[in-house]
Amino acid sequence: MSELLLNVKNLSVNVEEKSILHGINLTINKGETHVLMGPNGAGKSTLGCTLMGNPNYHVTDGEIFFGGENITKEAADKRAKLGMFLSFQNPLEVPGISLSNFIRSALSARTGKNVRIWDFNKELQKAMEVLDMDPSYGFRDLNVGFSGGEKKKAEILQLLLLNPSLAILDETDSGLDVDAVRTVSKGIEEYQKSKDGALLIITHSTRILESLHVDKTHVLVDGRLVAEGDGSLVDEINENGFEQFIASANEKGEND
Repeated sequence: MSELLLNVKNLSVNVEEKSILHGINLTINKGETHVLMGPNGAGKSTLGCTLMGNPNYHVTDGEIFFGGENITKEAADKRAKLGMFLSFQNPLEVPGISLSNFIRSALSARTGKNVRIWDFNKELQKAMEVLDMDPSYGFRDLNVGFSGGEKKKAEILQLLLLNPSLAILDETDSGLDVDAVRTVSKGIEEYQKSKDGALLIITHSTRILESLHVDKTHVLVDGRLVAEGDGSLVDEINENGFEQFIASANEKGEND
């Protein structure tokens, strides 16, 4: 039987006093891959940021448990040390710190141990090969001057080296061409080889999911989870879009 990793109970969230999420219930077991889909503005990124502890997102009701620990009021750095990881739609540029030094520092902070430079460089090279990244990127300032595709590769590089217990990937395929999506998917597949590592992939597209095994799919509309299914739900959405879910949510809203 799979071990429960993330347990979200009746979660409601405000952003700048505006109610965005309403009564979200979500469970993810170790080793599972979940997909969160929905139209633009549904609240998908809000859920990802809330799970990661962004202070701009205020929990007004409900609780978040991770690894059996209540983390509802914990800061983002505590959640990261516990094994949570969030990739961003638009990764920030950080002048003055190289990509490799950033990842090495993050790895040391998470494990609480010094990371031997020789061992780290060996793993860095292996991960860069998976992502078809030029080794010179490790010496460049984090995301400075990177193209959109290069920034997304750098995010997946961090994922592979940090090897978190739960990776939340927010619109990782946004703005990528077909080749870049294929490369990023390859990196995610590599992460999936970890028996315990879980994924929550947030997207309104299906391109990045084509080569990935999906255990569960969730549909979010107007801040509410309105449908859940297995990987086949992705194919249904790819064929028919979100219209039926939007209509169902509107009908429910009228009846509430």
